[in-house]
Amino acid sequence: MASRINSIDDLPDSARVSDREIAQLVGVAPTTIWRWARAGILPAPQRIGIRCTRWNLGEVRKALAEKSEG
Repeated sequence: MASRINSIDDLPDSARVSDREIAQLVGVAPTTIWRWARAGILPAPQRIGIRCTRWNLGEVRKALAEKSEG
């Protein structure tokens, strides 16, 4: 995944994104992404390697939409 993402709309729902990429898109720190995941605001990430964890962008979009509505 490229480190320079201009818009969350540029990526398909099936994209796997890192905490840093989500943080960049939303405008928060990566630690906030992990905090939101622990609090249930964001879905749990999926471990795809020993030191590689990613979120499904479609699930993140849905969770962020629900967060902004409530």
